[in-house]
Amino acid sequence: MIRSELVQLLVQDNPGLSVREVEKITSIFFDEIVERLAAGGRVELRGFGAFSTRARDGRTGRNPRTGETVEVNAKRVPYFKPGKEMRARLNV
Repeated sequence: MIRSELVQLLVQDNPGLSVREVEKITSIFFDEIVERLAAGGRVELRGFGAFSTRARDGRTGRNPRTGETVEVNAKRVPYFKPGKEMRARLNV
């Protein structure tokens, strides 16, 4: 599912809201998750799962086209851990 499909489903389920309002709500929702993760926080949605970040150490990588070695800097990457209810629904 892509963002526009999600917006359309939410508009169908909430006829009192316009497409523009639902788009704004979903943008705010996703932006808040990203801001919280960028600040080093964690976002937990009960029954769905938890978003957090994990640190990756710097390393020496390789350019696949030229074979040249390159330094890859340390970074934080997003991580999602599904909730207990989601795992139960997926593994019926």
